[in-house]
Amino acid sequence: MIRPSLIALAALALGMPGTGMGESVQVSGAGGTGTSASVDIRIVVPPVMQVLENSHPEQLGVSEDGQWSAQQKLVVMSTMKRGFCVTLRLATPQVNDWQLQTSQEGGTTLNPLADGYRLCTTRAGRYTLLLQHAFAANNALSGEALRWPVRTDLTAL
Repeated sequence: MIRPSLIALAALALGMPGTGMGESVQVSGAGGTGTSASVDIRIVVPPVMQVLENSHPEQLGVSEDGQWSAQQKLVVMSTMKRGFCVTLRLATPQVNDWQLQTSQEGGTTLNPLADGYRLCTTRAGRYTLLLQHAFAANNALSGEALRWPVRTDLTAL
């Protein structure tokens, strides 16, 4: 005759559920009332403004008539709620005329300043800005190459 305790011990050793005694547990809140819980989750995105690319020619080729043109690609990623502005100013006195054009879509605006241009966005995001520059220099620079004459500064709004 096989003892019940021996069967239970063998079942336990083999990982089988118990064959005899059942077990039940009841958990209740204090005094029999229900319990509740709440979780508040707050996600904070830190303010970030990062220039991912600012590409332009280091030097503009030789010009016979003192006229140069070039494209600047500016890629900026920003989490600033109100956006950012890019201020572009001439960094060289040899240039006496400068025109800047870009497509003003996706919440960007381009405004002339006394000493350059201001390009602004109105919200957070990733922006790829293609800026088309046209420069005219003093006659003294005709027949010479021109170093990149634009300084670019970013400001958070």
